[in-house]
Amino acid sequence: MRMVIALLVWSLAFAAQAIEADKLVLDARKQVGVTLSYDPAYRKLSYPGGDVPMATGVCTDVVIRALRQQGLDLQESVHRDMRGNFAVYPKHWGLSRPDSNIDHRRVPNLMTWFKRQGWSLPVKQDASAYRAGDIVTWDLGRGLTHIGIVSDRQAATGTPLVLHNIGRGTQEEDILFAYRITGHYRALAQQARAGQ
Repeated sequence: MRMVIALLVWSLAFAAQAIEADKLVLDARKQVGVTLSYDPAYRKLSYPGGDVPMATGVCTDVVIRALRQQGLDLQESVHRDMRGNFAVYPKHWGLSRPDSNIDHRRVPNLMTWFKRQGWSLPVKQDASAYRAGDIVTWDLGRGLTHIGIVSDRQAATGTPLVLHNIGRGTQEEDILFAYRITGHYRALAQQARAGQ
């Protein structure tokens, strides 16, 4: 059993270290003009590798799809971690056990998973703290959360744009400081290259 757990931890660490920031941005950008709507409906998904139709989705699907292109399946990774560590995940939805159809599509669960992987960085109001490929979460108010990927493009002000889906499909927009930032995450390999 210990060997299985060690192998799982190693495989998750390898997946995190294989993530390339520039590719993550490009894979998120490929969703612009393809994912055209926002649909938060609960759906039964295949497992692992399940997805809702590409033409729709929610904010988390932008991140899920981009990371999956690099071999990190958040559906499987979050589900496995929740099965073994359910008590450390948020209880906002009244669940008594993990649900591989929806858990990875909830921002608070992704925030917990990213933190558990050592991806957390300080939240700052300084645009220079955010690099292309970083993942950011926000509090939209009234209990709504949001997530997106920092782009390699900038607004005229120098603020990085964000790839996200806030209701009109995947867009690349100047929203980094439009809402209260609640989380800032960078994959381990990216942190190492940046000397963080």
